Amino acid sequence: MRSPNAVVIIPAFNEENGVGQVIREIPREFVKEIIVVNNNSTDNTERIAKEAGATVLREPIPGYGRACLKGIDYLKQMNPKPEIVIFLDADHSDYPEEIPTLLKSIFEGADLVIGSRALGKKEQGAMTPQQIFGNWLATRLLDLFYGVKFTDLGPFRAIKYTTLIELDMQDKTYGWTVEMQLKAAKNGFRCVEVPVRYRRRIGFSKISGTAKGTILAGYKILATIFKYL
Repeated sequence: MRSPNAVVIIPAFNEENGVGQVIREIPREFVKEIIVVNNNSTDNTERIAKEAGATVLREPIPGYGRACLKGIDYLKQMNPKPEIVIFLDADHSDYPEEIPTLLKSIFEGADLVIGSRALGKKEQGAMTPQQIFGNWLATRLLDLFYGVKFTDLGPFRAIKYTTLIELDMQDKTYGWTVEMQLKAAKNGFRCVEVPVRYRRRIGFSKISGTAKGTILAGYKILATIFKYL
């Protein structure tokens, strides 16, 4: 497989225990630049990310989508522009060494590739029951209303840069992943899933680890699905 002009965007909020490992495990022969967006962290996330070799941006207003949009704004200033953008979490739950698997599908003609935890192997306890149910419900609604079959809203994904820009992403919080998938389907882009492994995250989840975070995320995902009908 040829070496692509690919970049990685990693949103990070208080992930000092995981972000360095994530960066070091990214296969650099396939990635031109690693961008960590420090999303109002109060720990050593920024320092550790820099020491591990990442470009660090700051987004002071909390929100997963806001952090991703900050990364996209940075890409728009790059010259030349990247060919492929990879999104990856900072908590070490994903396996960065599987990036070539996602890139292979892009090279084979996909516009958007989702790393599916449902199709791959999950470490016991890596996903909470509410996460599993939420993913099941959201993907069923995407099939029902948009006619696209997904098994997961997983954060580990690769997308062509031109596709990403055309989607005109807007969500600033928890609806980011589902917005990308439903917009790609509505616009006729080729979407595929590949099985990926998933393990227990390092540290405490700010979303699925609290009742408030789980409820807010679930509400926003469902609201986003209905918003674009």
